[in-house]
Amino acid sequence: MGDPKYPRRVWRKPKRPLNYELKMEELKTLGTFGLRTKRELWKAHTELSRVRHQARSLLALRQEIREEKEPILMQSLARIGLVSSGATLDDVLNLNANDLLSRRLQTIVTKKFGFKTPYQARQAVIHGHIMIGDRKVDIPSYTVTVAEEDSIHFTPESKIPEMLENTKSKEAAPEETKEAAPEETKEAAPEETKEAAPEETPKDESSSTE
Repeated sequence: MGDPKYPRRVWRKPKRPLNYELKMEELKTLGTFGLRTKRELWKAHTELSRVRHQARSLLALRQEIREEKEPILMQSLARIGLVSSGATLDDVLNLNANDLLSRRLQTIVTKKFGFKTPYQARQAVIHGHIMIGDRKVDIPSYTVTVAEEDSIHFTPESKIPEMLENTKSKEAAPEETKEAAPEETKEAAPEETKEAAPEETPKDESSSTE
């Protein structure tokens, strides 16, 4: 069980932390879900590894023992929305870390209330603006169950809904178009008609030679 002062670590670092592709993928996931540190991502990977290990262990059991223990695992995963009610162990093995991160309170608040970034939703959760039913929850990594998802709302004294409405109204309003200065219409000057000089008719000078 261990000493309560020193709890067991619930995350494991990747085996190749200096891999460039892995680092870029981790940074992309951090920005997508608004995670503060990579430790939160490592916790999700560790929890997913534990769930997949249980699924593989059930596949190795005999059929009668598997039928007893499999519904327990599937019900616990369906309760938090990771799998559907009619899912199998193969669906559990196909889960990834993004599926687990999408069930965080921070991610659901971002999608439900229309925050621009997940970091804004994280700030709202930490500052106590979010409630689930009758209780206030200020933990961004809280795993929301399917039954609790519809009961997420702002606290009565929160002013964030008004701010979000003002932001949406400003974005929806058409942008003021600057009045373009009227182009100077250049009046076409009448073409100067060149008056043709009258042709000089040669004078027939009759030179009479006497």
